[in-house]
Amino acid sequence: MSDPPAGAWRPDRDSAPWWERTGREEFAVQRCDSCGTARLPARAFCPACRTEGWHWEAAEPAGTVESWIVNRRAFAPGFAVPSVVVMVRPDAVPDCLLPGSWHAAREPVGGERVRGVFVPVRDGPTLVGWEPVVR
Repeated sequence: MSDPPAGAWRPDRDSAPWWERTGREEFAVQRCDSCGTARLPARAFCPACRTEGWHWEAAEPAGTVESWIVNRRAFAPGFAVPSVVVMVRPDAVPDCLLPGSWHAAREPVGGERVRGVFVPVRDGPTLVGWEPVVR
């Protein structure tokens, strides 16, 4: 996958700690201090109990492929085509769908197990991509 154009990315207040962690190749989720609900993407309030208290918790970057798309047109200059983007249901946050690039020579299969790979981007964040779990 090619790099997006320089300056195309900026973290927001809630997601900045996530991006700092992915830059260190760490996968983490927010966990509510009140009810214990895990959540992604990062946000200020718990979607279950609506409280503000939370902390980051290390998690295994693993999950299941829910769906994918094969892009045959670049989203922006510098992106390679074709490229595959998968939607993964992370084990740590089953109510979440997390998009990422696909890192295999074949298309994904719905329901297959995947693990996260960290993909540094020039002048941008380290993204989480996905590859099949080889058994």
